[in-house]
Amino acid sequence: TYFVHLEHMPLTSNGKINRKALPAPEASLQQTAEYVPPGNETESKLTDLWKEVLGISHAGIKHNFFDLGGNSIRAAALAARIHKELDVNLSLKDIFKFPTIEQLADKALHMDKNRYVPIPAAKEMPYYPVSSAQRRMYLLSHTEGGELTYNMTGAMNVEGTIDPERLNAAFRKLIARHEALRTSFDLYEGEPAQRIHQNVDFTIERIQASEEEAEDRVLDFIKAFDLAKPPLMRAGLIEIEPARHVLVVDMHHIISDGVPS
Repeated sequence: TYFVHLEHMPLTSNGKINRKALPAPEASLQQTAEYVPPGNETESKLTDLWKEVLGISHAGIKHNFFDLGGNSIRAAALAARIHKELDVNLSLKDIFKFPTIEQLADKALHMDKNRYVPIPAAKEMPYYPVSSAQRRMYLLSHTEGGELTYNMTGAMNVEGTIDPERLNAAFRKLIARHEALRTSFDLYEGEPAQRIHQNVDFTIERIQASEEEAEDRVLDFIKAFDLAKPPLMRAGLIEIEPARHVLVVDMHHIISDGVPS
């Protein structure tokens, strides 16, 4: 996390914060630690995994995972990838305790091998049990006043020409690939259960708005989901100008989770 001192907040013409005008933090690898390249095969493999998990192109063995954008969820992802690639079962606590590649490599070299075994796919069934968290979300989503409690909404500005059909096709491929996006929730033998559908309908909603209206259109887009009707994700494309859009994606927490930025 970085803090940038501003004399004043940049505002749009209607008095709201102009996020596009906010300056980017001036942080670099050189400001966090001296760059030292990998010195052995384990450090090289860990460096590649760090770059993949963190989405960066450069990392040295003395850089701190959390200084480069790491967080608890990315640390869990890193631990899983290390187990899969190196057959070493590091814990989440280990990532926090040994936050550099140099430290992690030394820790890994002194651990016994633990072969990674993937979780087998569940056999095909008409309904599947839900987790305790999903059961709680299902019940609370059906209580008065709780319909929007678990909506997870994100919006992003998109500059340039958009082909709506290609965007629709991309979302449909995403839904076809991930079973969670084709899952519905209903009562089965008196208990909440989840059902995976082979095919679901999906179309991006097209919306016209001025720049001043865009934020209100995003808020209007957030609606309660019918958990029995997949996909529990919807997308809207708000056109401000022919080459300026806001893409809004709304999902239910029962099929997804957030990742800290």
